[in-house]
Parts: sequence; C-alpha cells; structure tokens
Amino acid sequence: MARKKDSPQKAVLRQMMNSYLKENDVKVKDGTDVNSIMRDMMSIILEGALDQEMDEELGYSKYDYRNKDTDNSRNGHSQKTMHTSYGDMEIDIPRDRKGEFEPQIVKKYQNTVTQEMEEKIISMYAKGMTTNDIESHMRELYDIEISDSTISRITDKILPIVKEWQERPLEDIYAVVFMDALHFHVRNEGRIVKWAVYIAIGIDMEGHKDVLGMYVGQNESAKFWLSILNGLKNRGVEDILIACVDGLTGFPQAIEAVYPETEIQQCIIHQIRNTTKFVSYKEIKPLMADLKRVYAAPTEEIALAELDSFDEKWSGKYPKIVKSWKDNWVNLSTYFKYPEAVRRLIYTTNTIEGFNRQLRKVTKSKTVFPTDDSLLKMLYLAMMDITKKWTGYRKDWGQIHSQLEIFFEERLS
Repeated sequence: MARKKDSPQKAVLRQMMNSYLKENDVKVKDGTDVNSIMRDMMSIILEGALDQEMDEELGYSKYDYRNKDTDNSRNGHSQKTMHTSYGDMEIDIPRDRKGEFEPQIVKKYQNTVTQEMEEKIISMYAKGMTTNDIESHMRELYDIEISDSTISRITDKILPIVKEWQERPLEDIYAVVFMDALHFHVRNEGRIVKWAVYIAIGIDMEGHKDVLGMYVGQNESAKFWLSILNGLKNRGVEDILIACVDGLTGFPQAIEAVYPETEIQQCIIHQIRNTTKFVSYKEIKPLMADLKRVYAAPTEEIALAELDSFDEKWSGKYPKIVKSWKDNWVNLSTYFKYPEAVRRLIYTTNTIEGFNRQLRKVTKSKTVFPTDDSLLKMLYLAMMDITKKWTGYRKDWGQIHSQLEIFFEERLS
C-alpha cells in the first residue's frame, strides 16, 4: 500500500529532518536516539514560538525598527530547564527591558511540557507508589525515562497547596472533634526517627465531616497539642463542644488551656484494648462479658456499681485493669450523660480510626520517608482522595443536633 501523501507542513518537516540526519551523519539506532532528536526539535519549536510571542508583545519583529511603536525592546534571553517526556532540555526564553513579557506557551513557573504526565505522576504518588515504582511504571507503560529527582520536583508543587490548606479558615463551632496520632519512620539528619502525624477531624453543626489538619511532629506531648489547638483557634474555631481522643499524652491539659469548656471523651474501645491485651486467652471471653456491663450500662451510677463488681471478681488476677478504668473514669464516663444517638457518635474514635486505616493502606509501601515534606505530601494527596466521598452527613444527625442544642444551649446561643 502506498504511503499517504504528506500535507505541505509535514512535507517541509520531512525535508528538514532528512537534511538534519544526512548533514549531521545521525544514525538512529534505538529509542534513546529518537528521544535526543525529539528533544532538539522540541526546543527549537518552543524557542521559535516564544520569539513569535515576543514579536506580538512588542508589536514588531526583530530588527524591524521601522514598525517599532513602543519604548520597550528585547533584552537577550534567559535559560530554562524543561522536564519533558524525552528528558531534560535547555531552552532560551526571550526577555524585554521592562520585564513585562509573560510567555504563554511556557509560563513563568512552568518547568514541564507535559502537564498530563504531571497529573499522572501526582495521582500515582497519591495512591502510595514510591518514586522508584513511578519511574518503572512510566518506563513500562509510556516508554518514558523520568528520574527520581524529577518526580520529586513534580510532587513538590503540592507543598504550597498543602500550606494553604493547613491555614484555611474553619467553622466557628464544631460539635465533635476527633484527634489521633499516627507514627511513621522519617530520615532526619542522617538518622531514621519515628515521627508522629497528628490528625484532627471535625464534625460541624450541620453534620459535615472534614479533616481540619494534619501536623508532623517528633512526639506526642502537651506542648505540641497546645500548638495545634492554638492553630485551630487562630483559624476561627471559637468552640468545640466535645473532643474525642484515645488517651493521647498531654491532650486533656492542652485542650483545657485553649477550650476550657470542651468536654473530653476518651475512646472506650482503646481503653478496652489497652487493659485486656495481657489477659489470658481462656479468660478473655468471661472477662469481656463482665466489662461490657460497665461500659454498656444505661447510667453512670449503674456503670460504677458494675465496675465495683468487676473489681471484686477480677482484681486478684488483673489488678491493673480496674485501676486503669478508675484512673481514667473522668474522661471515660462523659458519654453516659447523653442519649443513645450521641453516645454512638462519641464513645469510640471509629470516625478517625477508619480514616487512619485508609491512610495506612496508601503509606504501607514506604517503610522510611526521606523527609517530613515527602510524608506530608503523600498524606495530603491520600486525604484528598479519601475525602472525595465525604459529601453527606450522618443519617441520625437531626436527632443528634437537637440533643446538642439542649445540652449546649448557652454556648450555642
């Protein structure tokens, strides 16, 4: 079958390419040679287009001073490295003396030609793929060689967006705020350290759920929690009705300092896990049945009576269990004053636990993060992906809201 006749533009390009290959004695042996030629062609095309943009900006072409009708003029070129699917290339960007020229084909802060590829890379990063995985993926599926450093530069564009997200204004009142911390290994000054990522999820008075912030810190402490809570205050959060935590170190002191009226509910499920992890396998079932009479009691008075009964029966073998419940009772028993709908919402931190599980699915491929920024980038992208589904509110929110309006009438008014 005969080859289709070239268009005039393609015929010119074919002639130019034949001349280029012949005059420079270029032998195309593999994909690397093709990439090199395509890179040169792309740089020439881009530079030509940029020069045309400058002509339009100034209103006259180079050396055509008769048609010059401006006091502005060309002022040489600046070099810029572009990351393309054919590899990195240097191009010359024309400048004007007044600094008014804003190129459109290659914008001021743009350093890549293929925006679509950037989006693919960021999407893969959001799914938890490592830079090595992404590099292999791009090579196998798209036959594109892209370095770790280029992938990092592309994903670094997320950091200013993360900063803006961390500083965005928030609602003035949140019905419930869940707080928790995850731990990750991060390389820091040549050592691998275990850092905490503090997460706050809020439910506003309309019943909508939102991640208020994610913060990277070295360890759980009252000082760090205080800085997070002050940050929420500075972003417009005037009051939190109920804060749900899993016994985080330093949290009660920190929240009392910033939101003294906030009620604290310690997660019952975490308390059960922590107090029964050393119970004999044979005794765990009857012990849990007795313990359930405590936390599932209809009133706090009945719960305390059941706790005394539990003490009499089990303190001989497991004295630390009752001690732990009594020591933490102030924050464990908050939910007893509320009706069933509110209890179900606050007595566990399932809301944030489910979110954390999804984050761990994304980060499980990374045993050690090279920097805290790389950790924050991945968590932010994963969070954006997870929260796309958070479009509605709880089915029982109408009932919960009406109960909260009664219990917190003075603060809500």
